Amino acid sequence: MKITFPKMAFAALLSMLGAAHADVVTDWNDKANEIVAKVGPGAAGHRLMAVVQGAVLDAVNGSGPRAPVEAAVAAANRATLSALVPAEKAAVEAAYQRAVEAVPEGEAKARAIAAGERAAAQWLARLAADGANAPDRYHWNASPGRYVPTVTPAAANWPHRKPWVMDKASQFRPAPPPELGSETWARDLQEVRTYGEKGSKLRTPQQTEIARFWEETRPLVYFPLLRSVAALPGRTVAQNARLYAASALASDDALIAVFDAKYHYQFWRPITAARSSHAAGGTTVEGDPGWTPLIPTPMHPEYPCAHCVIAGAVGAVIEAELRGAKSPLLRTSSPTAPGVVREWKSAAEMVEEVKTARIHDGVHYRNSTQVGAEMGAAVGRLVQQRLAAAASL
Repeated sequence: MKITFPKMAFAALLSMLGAAHADVVTDWNDKANEIVAKVGPGAAGHRLMAVVQGAVLDAVNGSGPRAPVEAAVAAANRATLSALVPAEKAAVEAAYQRAVEAVPEGEAKARAIAAGERAAAQWLARLAADGANAPDRYHWNASPGRYVPTVTPAAANWPHRKPWVMDKASQFRPAPPPELGSETWARDLQEVRTYGEKGSKLRTPQQTEIARFWEETRPLVYFPLLRSVAALPGRTVAQNARLYAASALASDDALIAVFDAKYHYQFWRPITAARSSHAAGGTTVEGDPGWTPLIPTPMHPEYPCAHCVIAGAVGAVIEAELRGAKSPLLRTSSPTAPGVVREWKSAAEMVEEVKTARIHDGVHYRNSTQVGAEMGAAVGRLVQQRLAAAASL
């Protein structure tokens, strides 16, 4: 469901959504989400938010009884965000000072701040050793079914990163994409050529609007989905620290998993397949050299769908936190659809929308979206189980 607001009313609504029943973990997640979004597009933001929310979880769990958790959470955010986004250090420091000034001075406050700083240092050390900055080993070649970069490939070294929770990057590597001669391939190619083309006459205005909404892939479009869960009656700060950490860690580990699969299979994007003549489902498909997708093609191989992986991971975390209870309305907004707030009655509803949107964007095939969502859900369930079984990671 879509809700559209005038600009001023929209800003007020977002403020209200962030503030209603908010706790210190949610408040700081809002700030961190806004700050990390400034590092730019791509997978990097999910990696950084994993560090922030992982540190917050350990700060809450490690601050000790009767310690002011507000100070621990503020200290963890200050230390991680200042290190990860140094250009925003002044804004982070100002937010930190406002937070700790409200906490009475004393040994308990000092102990809480120390717990937050200690947790941040541990997570920053893990980040420095995760291998993200190692040289990539990617090589490509042009042949039917193979990915042909449209720009410099992104996250080519992500398959070699050390995951936060998974045992290895290939832990959830799926079966190969459909053979080019298969009926599945013929069906999926026809669908994306028809509905994902920039000038498609069959894609409805509503479908186009939803596709544009999900052009955004950064954490800032996913974390707001957690707010209504975090605001449910009876939830504690510790539970919400786990909720945000599980979502952040699952999203980033899911990206490691999906980039492992993407660069392993190197399957071609619709922009290449639709323009190329090749065999498909027992017939020969004539390429359309002028075919153009609705949105710019992402900078990495097609299979599986990375956006769907994140949606599946976040959806699985939400479902695990609800433990079978009815879901509150899940809401979020997107910079690629200004003035629009979308809402869903369940996480599964949200995931299905993301899957279809990426086809209508002209950047993914139906099978890839399904495989991606299933991969993400598997990662999300693993992370939730590990966090539930351990005080910290």
